[in-house]
Amino acid sequence: MASFVKAVRKKSKLRIAFAGVSGSGKTYSSLVLSSGIGGKVAVIDTERGSAQLYADQFDFDVLELTPPYSPERYIEAIKLAEKAGYDVLVLDSITHEWNGSGGILDIVDTIGKTKLKGNSYAAWNEGTPRHRAFIDAMLASPLHIIATIRTKAAYVESERNGKKQYQKQGTAPEQRDGIEYEFTTVLDLSVDGNFATASKDRTKLFRDPVVITRQTGEMLVEWLNKGDVAETASAQSAASTANEYEPQEEPSPFEKLISGIDYFLGTNRQGQPFTVAQLEGWYQNDEGRVVELKTYLTAEELSQANRYFEQVRQAMKEKEAERNGSKMAENGRKEPPAAEQQEMFPGSPNGLDYRALSEDYF
Repeated sequence: MASFVKAVRKKSKLRIAFAGVSGSGKTYSSLVLSSGIGGKVAVIDTERGSAQLYADQFDFDVLELTPPYSPERYIEAIKLAEKAGYDVLVLDSITHEWNGSGGILDIVDTIGKTKLKGNSYAAWNEGTPRHRAFIDAMLASPLHIIATIRTKAAYVESERNGKKQYQKQGTAPEQRDGIEYEFTTVLDLSVDGNFATASKDRTKLFRDPVVITRQTGEMLVEWLNKGDVAETASAQSAASTANEYEPQEEPSPFEKLISGIDYFLGTNRQGQPFTVAQLEGWYQNDEGRVVELKTYLTAEELSQANRYFEQVRQAMKEKEAERNGSKMAENGRKEPPAAEQQEMFPGSPNGLDYRALSEDYF
């Protein structure tokens, strides 16, 4: 086992993300920042040539990445930029790796339908490692990395000069939950003025909203170079992960199984409740992940899991009957149905809540 050593500040490479809706200036801000950082700049463009609109203002090379937007194609492009000797790499954008054509969500859906008889939850066993490989490729790169992320748009009412108006603002990033943990700094861009506001900032340089300029890049380079030893890419990746995540024990097969059952108490990606048939198909699939998990359980754990499955199935049946009854009642009367009841299950056996694990293991 390695021993403890005195902590020292090391030189590092930039890991920054610009998040915003269409028109907030993600591509332009990335190129401005790159010009301040200096060196050879490469852009991986998934936004249909948007970066080349600024070719008369900035010096950079571009690779237009087209579908499928698989994590492996992103990794291949990152490695290509490294071999070509670039200093700064702009990924515009990484949203496509998640929800673009051929991205992770498409991959998981396809695997679930073609290999696992519709069980997309088990398909995450393949989808999650492939997405993680893409994240690791960014973190381990010896280049400065600037990524752009699309955010979902919402319109907020405001008043200016006595007149009401609606402003487009970003909400959640269109990437996997927790993507912000992977970056040193995340800047949210506004449509009105293209101001950058830090939602995460280890540099402490973005205390107030700013407009990104060449000087911003120069300032970041100065901050990155404050250190006694140049940090290797692998050390930087390990440090990033260690700083953001506390060590966690691997969930047991029983916990994973209960997590999967709990998953069906929520809603699917379209916001619709899961059906009893979907729960049964998942739990009783002879070729799916559930069978593998069951082989690791003790007889007592398997008995408890089966009992819990029956409890959830019965509760879901009652909920389905209640929804069907409400629909039938609505067809025969004009008044609205009764208010929905509270969630039927507060948690798992022993008061544990494993629902947050479902996406990672199913």
